[in-house]
Amino acid sequence: MRETHGIARPTRRTIRTASYGLMIALLACCAATARATPMSLDVSGKIERTNDAGHHVFHFSEAQILALPSHSITTSTSWTPRSTFTGPLLADILTKVGAYGDRVEVHTYDDYTYTVPLSDTGHYGVIVAYSMNGKRLKISDFGPLFLIYPRDAYPAELTGATADAKFVWQIKALIVK
Repeated sequence: MRETHGIARPTRRTIRTASYGLMIALLACCAATARATPMSLDVSGKIERTNDAGHHVFHFSEAQILALPSHSITTSTSWTPRSTFTGPLLADILTKVGAYGDRVEVHTYDDYTYTVPLSDTGHYGVIVAYSMNGKRLKISDFGPLFLIYPRDAYPAELTGATADAKFVWQIKALIVK
C-alpha cells in the first residue's frame, strides 16, 4: 500500500497479488463443485414404486445405485476411445421401480433430453455407467451417470448421429412414458 495525501492506495503489485489469489480461489471452488456433484437419480412417470413423500418419484441415492448389480461394457463412443464403462443395467433400475411404460425419457444436468425405447434395455443390455476404466465419472467427464450402449458389438446399428444421441451423459432423471 502506498499512502498519498493520507489515503492508503494499493500498488499494482498488491492488486495483482489479490487478483491471482481470487483466481486461485475461484478455480478451487469450481473444481470442488465439479467433483461434488452427487450421484443420484430420480425416476418418475409410469412406475409402481416410489420413495418420496408425494409418491411420484423413486429417488436413488448414491448408495442405492452402487447397491445394484454392476455390469461392464467395453466399447468406444464418439467422445471416448475404447473404454470399460461400469454401472447397473438400465433394466435393473426400471425393474426396481416397477416401470411399465414403453420408453424412457432421459434428462441431464445441462437440460438435454432424449427418449430411448424400453426395448433397447433387453436388446443391447444398456447400462447407466458411473465409472470409466475404473474411475468414477465426474460432471466434467460425462458423469455422474452416462447411458452406455455396446457400440462396438453393434457397429451397423449404433454408429452415426442417430445412435450417438442415445449416449446420454450427465444424467439426473428418467421419466418412464
